[in-house]
Amino acid sequence: RKLLASAKNLAEHAYVVEWIREVLAPLCAELDVPASPELTRTGELWHLASPIRGRLLDGSVSSLELARRLHPTPAVCGTPTDRALDAIRDVEGDRRFYGGAVGWCDRVGDGDWVVAIRCAEIDADGTSALAWAGGGIVAASDPDTELAETTTKLGTLLGALGVDAHAAAPAGDTLTRTSRTHE
Repeated sequence: RKLLASAKNLAEHAYVVEWIREVLAPLCAELDVPASPELTRTGELWHLASPIRGRLLDGSVSSLELARRLHPTPAVCGTPTDRALDAIRDVEGDRRFYGGAVGWCDRVGDGDWVVAIRCAEIDADGTSALAWAGGGIVAASDPDTELAETTTKLGTLLGALGVDAHAAAPAGDTLTRTSRTHE
């Protein structure tokens, strides 16, 4: 319930939802965007969620085309998208496989897509991995809270790789590299 009362998290979520609405509205005869988010739980974390549903004007638009229009979302790079991507390139350089659209599309255009926002690259020999996690930075963000949130998110990814996040970090170090993209 604390998440639903967080002005910072609600603002961050609203940026993403409004951006998706703006992208999909011209393509849809009907578009249902909830007025407020709901809570959804994964095995490790609670998240804000807004199930968005629409009916396309043109039934020939493929799921791949929709995924291309919706990537990258502000959840991956920030908003406004072009300025955020420029800032990321300037500050961070190549993000490699940081996040993105993951899914499938069949020959008639049907498919299923999700946004992967925590990723890892595993070397071919399986002996090392490069893991990524980040946080959404808005005007109301607190740096210490963002670091804690990002560390928690990275910890879930490391746990999936069988790594104890607390044991993996040298004393005094964090396992995160945060990027801060401002509006």
